[in-house]
Order: sequence, then C-alpha cells, then structure tokens
Amino acid sequence: MDEIKFYKMLGKRVKVLRENAHLTQEKLAEKCGISLDYLGKIEVCINKPGLKTIFRLANALEIPIKEFFDFDSLDV
Repeated sequence: MDEIKFYKMLGKRVKVLRENAHLTQEKLAEKCGISLDYLGKIEVCINKPGLKTIFRLANALEIPIKEFFDFDSLDV
C-alpha cells in the first residue's frame, strides 16, 4: 500500500467512525480540539494527521486507536 492510498483510507475511516458516532464534523472537531477545516481536509485526504491528532480523535470518539486502521470494511 502506498502513502496516498493509506491516507485516503484513513480519511474515509475517520468519516465512517464519526458518522457511526452520530457526530457532525463541527462537533467532532470541537471535542478533539482541532479546527473544522482541518478535520474536513483529513476526511478528503488533503491533510495527513499525525499520531497526536489520531489520539485526540480516538479519545473524542471513545474508541481504541486501532479502530482507525480497520480498512477491511471500507469500500475502496
């Protein structure tokens, strides 16, 4: 898997997990202390989140970090 594909799948996974938690982008961004713009760009693979951001997202969504990397369920 190349880097671009990895971040595309990670962005899709963030979106799926956010939607499963019934959160808007605005609410999730607020809960984890990042900007709405930054979160939106993660979901469409413009921004590449670091581990600190992934950690914040996991805490805000109340899920284990490993959930972000379960790409098997994605339609890619």
